[in-house]
Amino acid sequence: MIRNGLIDMYVKCGSLETARELFDCMGNPDVVSWSSLIVGLAMETAPDDITVRSLLCGFTDPFTLSQGKQVHSYIIKTGVNLHLPVCNTLLTMYANCSEYKDAYKMFKNIQANADLVSWNAIITMCLHHHQVAEVFSLFRTMLLFDLEMGHQIYCCAVKNGLDFDIMIRNGLIDMYVKCGSLETARELFDCMGNPDVVSWSSLIVGYAQFGYGEEALNLFSRMKNQGIKPNQVTFVGALTACSHVGLVEEGMKLFEIMEREHDVVRTREHFSCVIDMLARAGRIQDAEVIINQMVIEPDIVMWKTLLAACKNHGNIEVGKRVAKNILKIDPSNSAAHVLLCGIYASAADWKDVATLRSLMREKGVNKIPGQSWIEVKDRIHVFSAEDGLHPEREKIFLMLEELWLQSVDAGYSSSLVIEYAGEST
Repeated sequence: MIRNGLIDMYVKCGSLETARELFDCMGNPDVVSWSSLIVGLAMETAPDDITVRSLLCGFTDPFTLSQGKQVHSYIIKTGVNLHLPVCNTLLTMYANCSEYKDAYKMFKNIQANADLVSWNAIITMCLHHHQVAEVFSLFRTMLLFDLEMGHQIYCCAVKNGLDFDIMIRNGLIDMYVKCGSLETARELFDCMGNPDVVSWSSLIVGYAQFGYGEEALNLFSRMKNQGIKPNQVTFVGALTACSHVGLVEEGMKLFEIMEREHDVVRTREHFSCVIDMLARAGRIQDAEVIINQMVIEPDIVMWKTLLAACKNHGNIEVGKRVAKNILKIDPSNSAAHVLLCGIYASAADWKDVATLRSLMREKGVNKIPGQSWIEVKDRIHVFSAEDGLHPEREKIFLMLEELWLQSVDAGYSSSLVIEYAGEST
C-alpha cells in the first residue's frame, strides 16, 4: 500500500521514471499499482477517445476509482471529445466502482442523447444498490423515450415514402410491440397488404408477452390459414400464449408438430415455454420428464421454474430432485434453499426445514429479503420484508388491522388471517 502510494505520488508529480523504478522493484504489483502507472504513461502522450475508453475499462472496483477519476479529470483538461461512447464508458466505470452519485450525475448529463448502453448501465447500477423504485422509474422513462424516438422515425419514413417498405414496416411493428404500444403495432399490421412471417411473429409474440394469449393464438391460426409458414419466433409466441391462458393440450400439440410438420427445430426458448406451461398447470411429473429428455442442457431458470411449481403444488419428491440439480449449477443459490424450505414447511416436515436452515448457515447462504411494490397515482411504493421505514406505515398498519377485523367478522379463521397479514407486512 505504501509503495502504491509512492508510485501514485510520483506519477502526479510527473516523475514517471522514478515511479517506473519503484514499480519494477515490486515483487507482486496489484491492480492499483498497474493502474497508477498506466494512467501516468497515458497522460504523457496525446490519447484519443479510443485510448481513454480502453483505459477506463480497467477501473472496475472501488480500489481503482481514484485512478479512474484522474483519467476523467485528464479528459476534461485536454478536451478529449466527450461524445456518447466516452460518456458511456465513464458512466460504466462509476457504476462498476459503486460511485452512485457520480454515475447518476453522468447519466443526467447525457440522458437526452442516451442509448441502450447508457440506460443499461444506470439501471443495472440502481438494481445493485437496491433502488427498486428508481429502476422502474428509469425503465418506464426509457420506454417512453424509445417510443418518442420511434414516432419520429415513423414520421420520417412516411415523409420519405418509405413506410410501405415491408422491412421498415416490420421494424416499426417490432419497435411498438417492445415499447408496449400494441394498439399502434396492430394498426400498422392491419394496414399491410401482404404481411410476411416476421410481421405475424412480432405481433403474436407481443400479444403473448403482454398477456393477450387468446388474441395471440387467433393471429397464429389466421397466419396458418393464409399459408404463411411459422418460424421459431412464431412458435415461441404461440407456446407462451398457451402457457398464459392454460391451454396445455393445445400447447403440447404445437410442441410436438413443430419439427415434424413445420421443420422448425426446437430451441431452449421453446423448451422453457413448455416447462413453464406444464408447471403452471401443476403437471410436475410431465415437466420433469421434458426437462430430463432435453437434448439441450437445461439452465437454472428452467429448474427454478419447476421448483417454484413444486412448492405451489406441494410436490416434495420432485422438489428435492430439482433443488439438487439447481445446487449442482449454483451451490450458493439462495432461491433454491428457500423454495425447498417452503416445500418442507408446507408438508409440515419441520425436521428437514431445520436441517436445511442449519445447512444454509454453514454454507453462509443468506436469504435475499423479499420485496414487493405497487404503483398508486404514478408513484411506485416499495415494501421490503421486516422494513418499517415507509412514510405511510401507520396508515398501512391501520388498514391491515381493519382488513383483519373484517375478515374475522366474515367467518375466516383468525389464525390464518393473522398469518397472512404478518407475511404481507
